[in-house]
Amino acid sequence: MRIDLRILAVIVMMTAAGICAWGKTDDRLPAGKDILKTIVKVNDHYLNLHSNPLLPIPYPSRNKEYEANIWTRAVYFEGLMALHSIYPDNRYLDYAHDWANGFGWGMRRDNTTTRNADNYCCAQTYIDLYRLTPEPRMLTKTKALANMLVNTPRKSDWTWIDAIQMGMPVLAKLSRETGRREYADKAWEMYQWTRDSLAGGLFNKAEGLWWRDKDFVPPYKEPNGCNCYWSRGNGWVVAALVRVLDEISEDDPRREVYEQDLVAMCEALADCRREDGFWNVSLHDQTNFGGKELTGTALFVYGMAWGVRNGLLDRGEYLPLIAESWNAMVKDAVAADGRLGFVQGTGKEPKDGQPVTFESIPDFDDFGTGCFLLAGTEVYKLSEL
Repeated sequence: MRIDLRILAVIVMMTAAGICAWGKTDDRLPAGKDILKTIVKVNDHYLNLHSNPLLPIPYPSRNKEYEANIWTRAVYFEGLMALHSIYPDNRYLDYAHDWANGFGWGMRRDNTTTRNADNYCCAQTYIDLYRLTPEPRMLTKTKALANMLVNTPRKSDWTWIDAIQMGMPVLAKLSRETGRREYADKAWEMYQWTRDSLAGGLFNKAEGLWWRDKDFVPPYKEPNGCNCYWSRGNGWVVAALVRVLDEISEDDPRREVYEQDLVAMCEALADCRREDGFWNVSLHDQTNFGGKELTGTALFVYGMAWGVRNGLLDRGEYLPLIAESWNAMVKDAVAADGRLGFVQGTGKEPKDGQPVTFESIPDFDDFGTGCFLLAGTEVYKLSEL
């Protein structure tokens, strides 16, 4: 039988096109059940190591212990409550309640006059738990702290961008829960001061990224001469914007600014992503402790997935980036037993918590898990659309 060469050529081209379209898997999201399986495994590993959520957190290098409601643990619970929202295992809710009850639903050191956002980040989870089983005592101390912030004129508390994530969602959540607009107003005032006034404004609108604090505003430069933008610091701002936008109303007069900031950041982040799907700890200088880093990557995936799911980001443009980065994290940073690798420890800049490798152990193991759970939960939601 003779074969028409023209038909054969068409068949070859169609086959090649099929290989291009379907042969790659790294830029396609896994099935929702597989995403869920991964984040449950990671969380189970954490819970197996920390069966008692109230035990102090050891810090041998400083010869001290920290209370288990500091910001690192609070971020873990943010992730746990996100996971609970898609997979409501009673273990998660019981564990969170044991933690909140054990600390009397209070801030670090039970201080309702603290202005340090790290110390009241835990209130994000208190509000989430209140929404499930509302009892007034759950929010008594959170309201006392928020009232102190609202009723004093000072707005210059968030002098480092991590604080935006630790503090701003508390006020946004409480505003929605109580119907009191002044909490959301205060959140905006404090955010705007950090964004536009502190050291001339920590948000560089021209580049769509944030300096971590005043110490990194020019003339400070990275070794390659670029501005210094720390990955996880920018990740905290992305997370804050997502968590605030989830709370405020569509007619909130600040919503447009928050949305614009999130979009600008995602556009800038898409441009400086590594080819392997991760981000470096230094976003504009891969030579300054370059290499894979999980927490910043997870927070950026969290923000991008939320942005696509809520119509702020173009699905066709961002979905492949999200899928590639999620698949890279699962492949390269999740051990068989659920342990997470490539987690930079606490700090404020690229050099801190080094070396960052798959085998390296960060000084705290809780906030990295929280970041990963936030990302995984949002990617799961996106996969189900």
